[in-house]
Amino acid sequence: MIVRTQGCLGALDGTYIEVTVPESDKPRYRTRKGHIATNVLGVCTRELKFVYVLSGWEGSATDSRVLRNAITRHNGLKIPFGNYYLADAGYTNGQGFLAPYKGTRYHLQEWEDFDRAPRNHEEYFNMKHSQARNIIERCFGLLKKHWAILRSPSFYPIRFQGRMIIACALLHNFIRMYIDVDPEEYTPITLDELPIGEDIPDELESIDVVEASDEWSQWRDDLTGEMFDTWMSRRT
Repeated sequence: MIVRTQGCLGALDGTYIEVTVPESDKPRYRTRKGHIATNVLGVCTRELKFVYVLSGWEGSATDSRVLRNAITRHNGLKIPFGNYYLADAGYTNGQGFLAPYKGTRYHLQEWEDFDRAPRNHEEYFNMKHSQARNIIERCFGLLKKHWAILRSPSFYPIRFQGRMIIACALLHNFIRMYIDVDPEEYTPITLDELPIGEDIPDELESIDVVEASDEWSQWRDDLTGEMFDTWMSRRT
């Protein structure tokens, strides 16, 4: 496999939205924390707009399982070869999905102390990755903030509840496209150290499998080294 990279298209992650289901279905929808919810996959751009949302999966389903379904289903998530989305460590680091290094501090709160600067190239990569991937967390946060029906279970049938989630995501995009954004909700997103993806023709072949590869891991290592060297040169 040859790794070709045009750039980063945005970020993806899963979130739980509580739902109401029949008693017999509750075991399938129960999350690890005991809530009855659907596991929703969201994919967004750096402008905080959703480009793909898949709802309806049971809360017991893993994020990686939902993603695998998303890229293989009809009218599913399309990722042209050579492009990628940022994903957290719960996903496979493979073609189309750039994940952080496992076993290395990652989350933003771990970098809040001024004296906790990155000590090596993997920590630096994880810090920048976490900052950039935060766009999907903010997208989900805004979505639930604006639509109260997503913050608590509704009495509608599960299929209709899934459609409501999609509708709320579409309204979220409409607001960001046509209505002035509240300054408190907008902070410029910078992916300045990651190659940025461009508009991709629809006819390009898309990724249809999520799997790790030595080539992709090596590309991440090379990118990490370049980013760290650039950062170190700026500090001297």
